[in-house]
Amino acid sequence: MRKVVLVTGASSGVGLALCKRLLEEDDELHVCLACRNVSKAEAVSADLLASHPAAEVSIVQVDVSNLQSVIRASSELKQRFQRLDYVYLNAGIMPNPQLNIKALFCGLFSRKVIHMFSTAEGLLTQEDKVTADGLQEVFETNVFGHFILIQELEPLLCHRDSPSQLIWTSSRNARKSNFHLEDIQHSRGQEPYSSSKYAVDLLSVALNRNFNPRGLYSSVVCPGTMVTNMTYGILPPLVWTLLLPIIWLLRFFANAFTLTPYNGTEALVWLFHQKPESLNPLTKYLSATTGFGSNYVATQKMDLDEDTAEKFYQNLLELEKRVRVTIQKPDNPS
Repeated sequence: MRKVVLVTGASSGVGLALCKRLLEEDDELHVCLACRNVSKAEAVSADLLASHPAAEVSIVQVDVSNLQSVIRASSELKQRFQRLDYVYLNAGIMPNPQLNIKALFCGLFSRKVIHMFSTAEGLLTQEDKVTADGLQEVFETNVFGHFILIQELEPLLCHRDSPSQLIWTSSRNARKSNFHLEDIQHSRGQEPYSSSKYAVDLLSVALNRNFNPRGLYSSVVCPGTMVTNMTYGILPPLVWTLLLPIIWLLRFFANAFTLTPYNGTEALVWLFHQKPESLNPLTKYLSATTGFGSNYVATQKMDLDEDTAEKFYQNLLELEKRVRVTIQKPDNPS
């Protein structure tokens, strides 16, 4: 029986590279592309099948920043599949990133220059907005939409005899200082992306505590510093042209500069081959690249505690109760 892999945000960047690499590892997989843009997903599907004709590739339309869309897609997936073996929770946004020029130039002449480029700590702020669901867009897209997806797909994920894996795309930019339990949506801050990725780390830990006995395991990954559609818009093309040689040199001193989506998927592909029961739920798995371009997986203990993770999980459950009041399930009569 084919293993089924669901990938959100599969039409570009890390998601697209991941689908290609997974089929290179096992061309008999069934890969389901969970994307907002169906036409782009169809082009990706055709390309994957041309390279791997033995595979199965399907598409489900979903916008994780819209809860109606998430519930509709979940319903469709439950009709198609009896189980999901892997769910890569990869879709995410960093809207309107603004570079702190002063912090950049100060960092260039400090001892923290490598750390600054590796994590973007203090460099980027974003302008968030409220979605049609009344939630902060970054929080809903990067965290809550995926959380609802998991809740809806629970019947396909919880099988004690054969575990399923959730694999989240997190970040080295997930900073504890940017997250607060009193403001889990980061509505009062300027770094919603960092806050959302720390929330992902917390949620993964809480999911393991609550779902491991039922056969569901969760891990988090950082794909490293890459030049993708998300990051390329932060700076003008000329600045990227000037910075890239410096970044290539920095790879000899720090492993975070994976630079390409292909390299960035190293840890995500590595987790595909691991027994989830053997993984440490408090570890973040990092895609890493040497100065000479060799890829490998590094590990990092997450800067969090399980009690905070559980409190955050309970907050999400309470928020879920409130938002479900306003959501009409597709199969319910109006």
